[in-house]
Amino acid sequence: MSLPGRIVAAAAAIPATLGSGRLVCVDGPAGSGKTTLATALADRLDGAPVVHMDDLYPGWDGLGRVDPMVLGLLGPLSDGRPGSYRRYEWARGEYAEAHVVAPGPWLVLEGVGSGGSAWSLLTTLLVWVEVPTDVRLARGLRRDGEQMRERWVQWMADEQALFDRDRIRERAGVHVDGTASY
Repeated sequence: MSLPGRIVAAAAAIPATLGSGRLVCVDGPAGSGKTTLATALADRLDGAPVVHMDDLYPGWDGLGRVDPMVLGLLGPLSDGRPGSYRRYEWARGEYAEAHVVAPGPWLVLEGVGSGGSAWSLLTTLLVWVEVPTDVRLARGLRRDGEQMRERWVQWMADEQALFDRDRIRERAGVHVDGTASY
């Protein structure tokens, strides 16, 4: 069975935690391969919605201020009601349009901090994806450009503080090598 198949099977074996649905959080450092894995999981789950933490952070320095956005999405879903969030527009530096997420059998929350402790009771399965630091920095700079190196270095320090505070890696039920193909 493929890695996404094994993750889905593991989550399906756990009782629903997000109302009558299941929440799979795909967390790990920036550039580790979380988005690729989350997309593969959604495909395996017949197109389950994927919410990207990148759409929730209020910019490069917003990692520590995202909890209210995530709880605003997940809280209503846990009560069987639609949740919502506003997508952050990085180029403009402001929140843009609202997105509504209907309750369903599955939701994949992907990105740095998606396994936050503030919603751990709503999380069905926390997946941790990692690669060596030099690999993820190279991936990020390839995507964003060398001019973003200083931002990336600061982000990496900020995310490590979050991972340490919330013990995200330690709480993960599945650990994935982000250099492997899915």
